[in-house]
Amino acid sequence: MNRAAQRSRWLVSVTLGPYIAAMRHDSPTLPFVKMHGAGNDFVIIDSRGRADSALSARLARALGDRHRGVGFDQLAELHASDTADFALTFWNADGSVSDACGNATRCVAARVLAETGATQLAIETARGRLMAEVRDRAVWVNMGPPVLDWAAIPLSEPCDIDALPLPGTPSAIGMGNPHCITFVPNAEAIALEKRGPALEHDPLFPKATNVEFATLTAHDTVRLRVWERGTGVTLACGSGACATAVAACRRGLTGPRVSIDADGGRLEVDWRDEGVWLTGPTAHIFDAILSAEFLAGLS
Repeated sequence: MNRAAQRSRWLVSVTLGPYIAAMRHDSPTLPFVKMHGAGNDFVIIDSRGRADSALSARLARALGDRHRGVGFDQLAELHASDTADFALTFWNADGSVSDACGNATRCVAARVLAETGATQLAIETARGRLMAEVRDRAVWVNMGPPVLDWAAIPLSEPCDIDALPLPGTPSAIGMGNPHCITFVPNAEAIALEKRGPALEHDPLFPKATNVEFATLTAHDTVRLRVWERGTGVTLACGSGACATAVAACRRGLTGPRVSIDADGGRLEVDWRDEGVWLTGPTAHIFDAILSAEFLAGLS
């Protein structure tokens, strides 16, 4: 067993604690953690002790129901990894899968770093290998370089990514998932529930898109409001904050380090040569176990 696999096995025993019995294949229950990052809330399920995933699209949708389930903006699932400390996959509330989720990555990294006493982690994602580290008592995650090629974002046709042929000439930036960022005089005045879905499903975005409306409010400071693909209005979006900072810098509105004021709190973004780094507040809300009754209703 290589070093990464040995460390991943050790992390399983540390982080699951009293819930490890519920991870057996014959167990009718399933443990989870609820966290949020700047109001962007997540269910986190640790599947590193399993041979397969604990999740399905149906279970993700049921868990995402804020009335009959738990409720979340995204769901993050941990897996064992041979090339990193652990792997992460992300689910939207509609049961679809996302390749990236910055605030969920920060939440999981903050929890594992606190529980293990480590100062650095490598995380395997569909976005690639991401690094998390403690810097000045804050947890920073490198979300990787931005995707700036129109076909890779992806867009359905060649476009100037800094001036899309859409109302408001928004920017398109990829952060492992697509983002459409419109700079407006007053983000507060935007009817997100109306304009968000229209842009999310615009034909220019063949895989749909996350939607951001941004206003420059001070030097290197941006007010941001978000409509997330597959979820709807959220209080913050980590990958959206990264995409917005990159778009603002490319337009000459800010430098490479930007404060992003989302509805749920402030995120800090630092675009460096090696990638786009993200930090901000995180909070552990509770640990719980999904009941056998809830899970039986999905069989």
